[in-house]
Amino acid sequence: MKQRIITGIIAAAVFLPIVSLGKLPFLVLIYLLGTIGLYELIRMKKLPLNSFASVISFVMLWLILIPESANGILAGSGYDKTQIIIGGVLVLLISTVLSKNRFMFDDAGFLVISVIYIGMGFYYLFETRDTNGLTYVFFALFTIWATDSGAYFIGKSMGKRKLWPEISPNKTIGGFIGGIISALVIAVLFSMFSTIDRTLIELLFMSILIAIFGQLGDLVQSAYKRHYGVKDSGKLLPGHGGILDRLDSLIFILPILHFLQIL
Repeated sequence: MKQRIITGIIAAAVFLPIVSLGKLPFLVLIYLLGTIGLYELIRMKKLPLNSFASVISFVMLWLILIPESANGILAGSGYDKTQIIIGGVLVLLISTVLSKNRFMFDDAGFLVISVIYIGMGFYYLFETRDTNGLTYVFFALFTIWATDSGAYFIGKSMGKRKLWPEISPNKTIGGFIGGIISALVIAVLFSMFSTIDRTLIELLFMSILIAIFGQLGDLVQSAYKRHYGVKDSGKLLPGHGGILDRLDSLIFILPILHFLQIL
């Protein structure tokens, strides 16, 4: 726990000022985090990083991460994220033939899902900051942190029934509920002390969605790791693991909030 706290403080000291700056510094950070996240998944699958398929996956990711604000620059280029994904899928499928099945169909499927999962998550992290403003990013971050803390401490003290032992044996139903309650507290605090332009009812609804889907996002990452037999997605953050171990909830909930047109 001591190591987790120290790492968390250092990471926050680096991450939060860059989020506050926004624009190009934040976009550079988004590209760095997204690239590391995809690297962690490819490494988890034990695919060669220097292979043609892996390189194509990184190119797909970088194209998906191009922000909405760049549309004017790219006008007339025919750039479209859907076309990038479809084009990448076709190239990866061709790779299964050219590699004579050393690179297989399930490898291609894994890379496509990984690129969309990482790409959409980090793309909407930048878009939330760029379009909706800093307050909404902080609201999402603080709600997730409160959910994680509430789930951990309430689960430790009161959690008896396991939530999903086949995927994450330490999570409990009590912790899941405790995480939601902690998220509601953040909604009330933001309503009272921030300049966010939402009513308390709207913030409570958003916090419930973030708490539920954020914990599901954490379980998704746990399922990945359990399937591939690894404890952590990486080792970049001592006490926490990798980038995906720390940001799995955030990159899972932001696309959902945008798809539901809540952000």
